[in-house]
Amino acid sequence: MSGQTIALVTGANKGIGYEIAVGLGALGWSVGVGARNDELREAAVQKLRAAGADAFGVPIDVTDDASVAAAARLLEERSGRLDVLVNNAAVTGGMAQTPTTADLAAVRTAVDTNVIGVIRVTNALLTLLRRSASPRIVNMSSSVGSLSRQTAPGGETGPISLAYAPSKTFLNAVTVQYAKELHDTNILINAGCPGYCATDLNGFRGVRTPEQGAAIAIRLATLPDDGPTGGFFDDEGVVPW
Repeated sequence: MSGQTIALVTGANKGIGYEIAVGLGALGWSVGVGARNDELREAAVQKLRAAGADAFGVPIDVTDDASVAAAARLLEERSGRLDVLVNNAAVTGGMAQTPTTADLAAVRTAVDTNVIGVIRVTNALLTLLRRSASPRIVNMSSSVGSLSRQTAPGGETGPISLAYAPSKTFLNAVTVQYAKELHDTNILINAGCPGYCATDLNGFRGVRTPEQGAAIAIRLATLPDDGPTGGFFDDEGVVPW
């Protein structure tokens, strides 16, 4: 097997996911651009390659069992292992999301993508990650999933969001459960908050750039072997649960 670090970033054809791929590619890693849209995925791969990155496309729909299984087979055949998985693909669930008027289908879609999709992808790729000398899993979360911040007096945590915010709280809890199960392995798994970035996910209303948002994922993807696991972090440090 090659000594080059192999990474997969889901939802990497644009926004924060693309910038994560840029950052990991700049380290000399081989980066899988995971995305379900063939045209956008190939365009992202070509752009990364033009910038000197070792990028390759990975067709993947995190909500589809067969698609995720096919992605695992592709990685198995290409490299025989996976060193870093960044679970970045996500949806907002649309607006508005007040509890009394919520579209239950939208809530279900958010959970299926943002939570169950992460579980589906992680479990499908766990065998490949176990073959790595220093495997890392990064789950891209959000500070809106912090119950501490949501309930802090005077705290500004954005609009009421029945689908998106609780899906990130759920994802944080899932991250902790994985860390508990994998505590006696060399796999480090953490949740990262990119901050409020201007992407098409929020209509480009954010105050940070996608590149800035990618920084926490790159840091967690490159943790030393004695680094933390089961934590929730942003650029400033630990985010309260």
